[in-house]
Amino acid sequence: MASFNKVILIGNLTRDPELRYTSKGTAIAKIALAVNRNWTSETGEKKEEVTFVDVDAFGKQAEVIGQYLKKGRPIMVEGRLKLDQWDDKQTGQKRSRLGVVLEQFQFIDSGRGGENQGGGESAPRPARPAATAPAKDADAPAPEDEDVPF
Repeated sequence: MASFNKVILIGNLTRDPELRYTSKGTAIAKIALAVNRNWTSETGEKKEEVTFVDVDAFGKQAEVIGQYLKKGRPIMVEGRLKLDQWDDKQTGQKRSRLGVVLEQFQFIDSGRGGENQGGGESAPRPARPAATAPAKDADAPAPEDEDVPF
């Protein structure tokens, strides 16, 4: 049976990236995206739907995200869906969360926020080059056996 697990999202960060390191020194960045969908209903009414997506990045990509991105910045993310399951310590119930494991990303804007930051530059610069090199072992599962301080 064939299978394919690929997600491509463009959205804005809902909070600053949370950058941590495992005991072995692997960087992990947790980000959350707000992805908007706009449409017009049958009655002609403008509608908007926002989907919030949690994304985990690892290694050098996590460090770059932690260094350059802040709340509100747009980003394009490519990755795969991953289902996390655990038992809630307070209620004892089984819990789950569907998230994205980042494989590649690209900055969408220059990050200047409309400010003219030196050099007398008036035209917007093109988006920063993509940080698209796949992680060292993109097919490997996320490091779950390490103590991640989140």
